[in-house]
Amino acid sequence: MKCLFIPGGSPATIFGLVPLAQAVRGAGHDVLMASTEDMMPVVTATGVPAVAVTPHDIWHYITKDREGNLKEIPGDLERQGPFVGRWFAQMGADGLPVLLDITRGWRPDLVVGGSMSYAAPLLAAHLGVPYVRQAWDTDDSNAQDRGAEAELRPELRALGLTRLPEPDLRIEICPPALTPPEAPPGRLMRWRPGNTQRAVEPWMLTRGERRRVCVTAGSRATPERTFTFLRGLVEQIAPLDVEIVVPAPEELAARLRAELDVRTGWIPLDVLAPTCDLVVHHAGGATTMTAMDAGVPQLIIPEAVVFDAPARRIADFGAALTMSPDAATPERVAAACERLLNDPSYSERARALSREIAALPLPAEMVGELEKLAARAPA
Repeated sequence: MKCLFIPGGSPATIFGLVPLAQAVRGAGHDVLMASTEDMMPVVTATGVPAVAVTPHDIWHYITKDREGNLKEIPGDLERQGPFVGRWFAQMGADGLPVLLDITRGWRPDLVVGGSMSYAAPLLAAHLGVPYVRQAWDTDDSNAQDRGAEAELRPELRALGLTRLPEPDLRIEICPPALTPPEAPPGRLMRWRPGNTQRAVEPWMLTRGERRRVCVTAGSRATPERTFTFLRGLVEQIAPLDVEIVVPAPEELAARLRAELDVRTGWIPLDVLAPTCDLVVHHAGGATTMTAMDAGVPQLIIPEAVVFDAPARRIADFGAALTMSPDAATPERVAAACERLLNDPSYSERARALSREIAALPLPAEMVGELEKLAARAPA
């Protein structure tokens, strides 16, 4: 079986699909992952063969339309969801011609796409092969899908379609306790970390004398975008007499080390999280899932309103607190962290989510389902 995986153009979207890709490859099948040129080092660092299908990074698609005109990024929820779907769709449409060219020589029996990897259903429809949609976080992406369909009208028309093709198999990773009632049915799969690694230092594996708080803005964090955000969080939490660890790309970590007394750098979050008492973050999907998998309470400060609903579901379950960036004053952040650290109910609810995740079928158990679908592909 040949299986083509198509994530988005960011590390988190890649990390979400890597465990299933590795399970398929480990079962003896051929695997290829397609993403943007700047993500090639990320994919290859996970051990999955990779091919670039567009030279642009995600910021090109976020900020410019197909004609190269600058876009206005909406700040309200009603417009932001469709906007996100449109730029993901624009990225998918841009990579589709390259994918069609690649698959003339390397024809897949199956295409697996992430939640908003809109090139995946289009490519599968062109090739007449099954399409699998695998969630990379707990968001349902309904609003994004509506925006994508509007953006992809030319590509859908070329296929004789008015809507995005439905997947032949939908794989979800959201623990049942957090799944909204309106979510479409799908096969549940256990989330596993798929991030890149580095040499682990002993301190990352064990708890220290003080409670440990992880503060992160994810793998896309840059000095320009997130230095002020992270520095502010560290300064707000420091008076609580806790050990603060900041996983961050090295360029950003170097600036943080120059101004703050914290451990920081490219620290594998899946290794660190089980030793933490709290994770404070921006609502990124991979970070959120890593904290839930480790059974650690979270303070979630969504960097975009589109992340509000998934964060609120975790808070409503009792495993997190959430607040908007505008509301994240030093006093409120410190009070929220103190509450999460000192009220045992948050840890208990976080551990309950972790047990739910651990009870779901592993990626390796999905391989048989993919094999059955691939058997339907035309020779």
